[in-house]
Amino acid sequence: MKINNRLKTIGDLVPLSSYPLDIGCDHALLSIYLVKEKGIKKAVASDNKSGPLKKAKENVNFYKVKDKVELIEAEGLNSYKEGIDTITISGMGGLNINRILENNKSYLKNINTIILSPNNYSIAVKRKLIKLGYYISDEKLVKENNIIYQILVFMKGRKYYSYKKLYLGPVLMTKEDELTKEYYKKELETKRSLLEALPKSFYSKIRLTKKEIKYLEDVLKK
Repeated sequence: MKINNRLKTIGDLVPLSSYPLDIGCDHALLSIYLVKEKGIKKAVASDNKSGPLKKAKENVNFYKVKDKVELIEAEGLNSYKEGIDTITISGMGGLNINRILENNKSYLKNINTIILSPNNYSIAVKRKLIKLGYYISDEKLVKENNIIYQILVFMKGRKYYSYKKLYLGPVLMTKEDELTKEYYKKELETKRSLLEALPKSFYSKIRLTKKEIKYLEDVLKK
């Protein structure tokens, strides 16, 4: 089946023995991929809009997986069902992801794996998940339409991270592939431009940006 690289990478990170819930599923292609191509027994796909779910229903019927993919119209974790142990959320703002998890954190006691691909505020997302009792087990980068997206995998457990590791990514900073280097180079350009634009009165922001630039320069020297 046809699925974009970002969703495929997320799907390939979902544990094969899990019962996953995809929040903000859009057209349910991730859940369909999981049951059709990865052999997941059943999955739940939820969205808070009826339009995408109508298309999702068409896709589920087209791929003949309506007995394996359950579609639910609900807000965030209100779509939780007994037995779900994995959550995926992608293509959503980081602060929105944080709100979804915070508003229904009672459900998280049953969730072992959370796979997220925020469009922004990735450090805020990492901090939220750490606060909720998860650690970063893996990090991937995917390039789609000239945009590099982060995919973050969180597992139940506790770990301490310095700001440097949170910023660069504790797993990502150990990689030396070309996409990771490209990601860090683009981030470095952004931070240098920001430093030039910041008013001199923004002392703390200037200090933090200089620190981030140093982290990026150091990691790119490897």
